[in-house]
Amino acid sequence: MRKMIPQRKINFHAGPATLPESVLLQYARAVTELDDTGISLLELPHRGSEFISIVDECNELIRELCDLDNSFEVMWIQGGGRLQFGMVPMNFLGLDDTAAFADTGHWAAEAMEYAAHYGKTDNIASSRSTNYNCLPALPAVDANYKYLHITTNNTIYGTQWHHVPDVNLPLIADMSSDILGCARNYRRFDLFYAATQKNLGTPGLALVVVRRSMLEKTVRSLPPMFSYAAHAAQNSILQTANVSAQYATLLMLRWIKEMGIEHIINTNKEKARILYHALDNSNLFIPHVTQTAHRSTMNVCFTAKHPETEQAFLKLCDDNNIIGIKGHRSVGGFRVSLYNAVPLMHVEKLVQLMNEFEKDI
Repeated sequence: MRKMIPQRKINFHAGPATLPESVLLQYARAVTELDDTGISLLELPHRGSEFISIVDECNELIRELCDLDNSFEVMWIQGGGRLQFGMVPMNFLGLDDTAAFADTGHWAAEAMEYAAHYGKTDNIASSRSTNYNCLPALPAVDANYKYLHITTNNTIYGTQWHHVPDVNLPLIADMSSDILGCARNYRRFDLFYAATQKNLGTPGLALVVVRRSMLEKTVRSLPPMFSYAAHAAQNSILQTANVSAQYATLLMLRWIKEMGIEHIINTNKEKARILYHALDNSNLFIPHVTQTAHRSTMNVCFTAKHPETEQAFLKLCDDNNIIGIKGHRSVGGFRVSLYNAVPLMHVEKLVQLMNEFEKDI
C-alpha cells in the first residue's frame, strides 16, 4: 500500500509553494537512498555521473515542455530570481546602453533597479499610478534599446501577460511565478528565467534559458560565476551544485510531463475561473484586478469590503487547515496562489468556505 502523508494542510503560499504528494514521497525516499546508489541524495557528489544524469534529464524535460530547439541553452544557477536581476544586465547591458522595462509591480521595478547598476534604464510603461491593478499599455518599443525586460506574472497584485509583446529587439522575461503554468510560445524570448520555488521545485535555484546567439553579445568581462557563457560551458556545474534542489526540480518536471502540460494549463484556468467567479459575485470580497484580460491565473489577489473582517476570515481558514492566503505585506488583503501543484479541490474548498463566511457576516 502506498504510504500517505498525514494531515497535509491546504497550502496557497506564494512560495515556497505546495508540492505534489507523489513528489514529496519520492524526495523523502531519496533522502534515505537515491534509487540504488547506496547513498543519500544529500550525500550525492555534484560531479558524479548520477548528478550529471539529473541535470541532463532536467535540461531535456525543459526543452520538451517548453518546445525549444537547439538554438537555446538551458542552465540552472543558484541564487534565485534576484541574482538574475543582476546577471542579466551584467552580461548584456553596457554602461552606455539603455534597457527598456515594463513596470507591472514590485518585482519588475526591482529588476530595473538592479539593472541601473550596470547601464541605463527606461521605464517605458507602468501601471503604478493605479496601484498595479492592470497591465500598462506598451508603446512602440524603440529597437535601439539593448533589450526589453518584462515580468510575465505579478505575484503581489495579480496581473499576468497572457500575450507576448511583439517587439523588434531582444525580449527578456522573469517567469518565476508562471513558468509551465500557462500557454506560451517560449521561442519568442531571447532569455527567460524562473526561480524554482513556485512551479518547478524548491528554493535556491533558478532556471535560465538563453538563445545561444545572445551569449555572443556579452558586453563585459565577468568572473565565471556571473557569466552565462561560463555556466553554459560547464553544463550548470561551475561550482558545487545545489544537488537537492536540482533533484526536486527533476521530480517536478517529471510530474508535469506525466500530468500533461495541456492538462495542467487547463486545470490552472479552471482553478482561476472558479475563484474569480466567486469574487465577482461576492458582496464581501473585492478582486484587485477588475480587467479580466489582465488577471493572473497564478495569483488571485483581493480584499474585503470591510477590513475588520479580514482577520476573522484568515482565522476561519486557519481553523480549516487552509494556509498561505494572507496578502503580501506591502498591499494587505488576500492572495491565493494557484500554482501547478495546487489541486482543483483545494480551490473548491476555499470558495465553499468564502461563501459560508459571507452568509454568516
